[in-house]
Amino acid sequence: MTFEPAALGQSRSDLAAALKEERKRAGWTQVRLARHCNMSQTKVSNIESGKLTPALVDVELILDALGAEGALAAEILALARSANTEWQDHWNSRRRGLDKKQNELARLEAVSTEFRYFLLSMITGLLATPEYVRASIADVPGDQSKTIAKKLERQSVLVNPEKRFTFLLTEQAARWPLLPPIEMAMQLDRLVSVSRIPNVRLGVIPLGGHIPERPLNTFTVYDRRLATVETGTGALILRDHRDVSAYREDFQRYEGYAVWGDECRALLAEWA
Repeated sequence: MTFEPAALGQSRSDLAAALKEERKRAGWTQVRLARHCNMSQTKVSNIESGKLTPALVDVELILDALGAEGALAAEILALARSANTEWQDHWNSRRRGLDKKQNELARLEAVSTEFRYFLLSMITGLLATPEYVRASIADVPGDQSKTIAKKLERQSVLVNPEKRFTFLLTEQAARWPLLPPIEMAMQLDRLVSVSRIPNVRLGVIPLGGHIPERPLNTFTVYDRRLATVETGTGALILRDHRDVSAYREDFQRYEGYAVWGDECRALLAEWA
């Protein structure tokens, strides 16, 4: 299936219609299907009406129960993958107001426990000084004071003992000169300070030696529920457990190339 951002919403309704049609073709009621798949009848009804986007594993259970296979099953599974993918373009976010995006992130942080941030080219807002935050959105027209305030307000989540954060930065992300030298030194000092918070792990990957990997994007993984992947023009929101697991595995590999603890803090101090 070709990826078309504008078609992601349509794939949800197409998936609902395809699953409903396949159930009727098999001559099954919603109650029978629900019992066979260990689901409630309400869940089956919500899936078929498009009110609920099923996880890929739910779709696999339904197709297996109904005996669907071959090209038809492959097409429905492709719809399920698209339905579990959301595209958020930067232009739409800017039209809505970047402060609205900060509210969405705060809600996601409130319901998540484990956070993994792979930072390829820039420092993320939770780690940023006010000067860095301001510089990171300097190209956005209009008054961004509300967005800056909300970005900084979100940083309080770092000291919540019920949360666990792992930040993994490449040397490029840590040292990219978004600010003048003195302010960049202050930003690196901020990374050192955050690395001392008990529930935060912060590591950097030095650009030296041999790293047989090829990271392409900045990404964040929230628990096992969701991964966000940043691109130049927007972000992909992935909910398919296979996609989330793949990014968790990528993160684990990259961790092996990083330095942590006192060694990391010494390196950041040297760069500062």
